[in-house]
Formats: sequence, C-alpha cells, structure tokens
Amino acid sequence: MIGENIATLRRRAGWSQEALAERLEVSRQTLAKWEAGESVPDILRCDRLAELFDTSLEDLLHADLAQTGKAPRGKYIFGTVTVGDKGQIVIPVKARRVFDIKPGDDLMVLGDINQGLALVKADFFLEMSRQLQEMMK
Repeated sequence: MIGENIATLRRRAGWSQEALAERLEVSRQTLAKWEAGESVPDILRCDRLAELFDTSLEDLLHADLAQTGKAPRGKYIFGTVTVGDKGQIVIPVKARRVFDIKPGDDLMVLGDINQGLALVKADFFLEMSRQLQEMMK
C-alpha cells in the first residue's frame, strides 16, 4: 500500500519521480522500486515523505489514498519521548514549531482512560470553555 500511496501523492503534487527522489536524497531508481512495491523506504524516509505530503505516517502506510481522494491534513506523529524521574517530558522541536509552543507557554493536560493524554494550549482551552458557557446561557 505504501508504494501506491507514494505514487498517488507524488502525482497529485505534480512531481516527477526524479523531483521527489531529489527531495528525499535517494535515486530515482530507489523511488521507482518503492512505488512498484519491490522495496520500502526506511522509517526516516517515511517520516520525510509524510512531512512533504502533509499527511500522517499512519495514512502514508495504511490508508487507501487513491480511494479517499486526499491525504488527511494536520495529523502528525512526532515520535516518542521519555518520561523523566519527575514526570517531565521534552516536546519534540517539530511539534513545538507546528503548534507554536514557546518557553513559558501554559499547556492544559487532558486525559481519557481509553484514549490517553493530550496537551492543549491553556489559552485555547480557556477560550473554548468561555464560548461554551456563553452558548449555554
């Protein structure tokens, strides 16, 4: 499926195999083998492909993008983080850039026993809460 998705997304972007291969720093032949299903890109190249096409790794690997008609936007896998002794984590640089998180920003930690944890900018969360209260009046 990944080979078909790479070819679909490349064509939609209007790029030749050569142009995409250059962006990925691989040969055109390597890209052609990926698209033909003869081999698969390594995880770093998959991450770069997802970034170039503004899709998630999950969708790049598993979605039938030829059928769905588009790659989902705004979905990311930023990688793993290690929880420190005091529960601290370091948010990956790419995530901080995408969500404009800067030192000193307040984040709200949300949790669902079945879904896991989520971080939301506190300002956004408070504004949404205020709007909900206004709607309920």
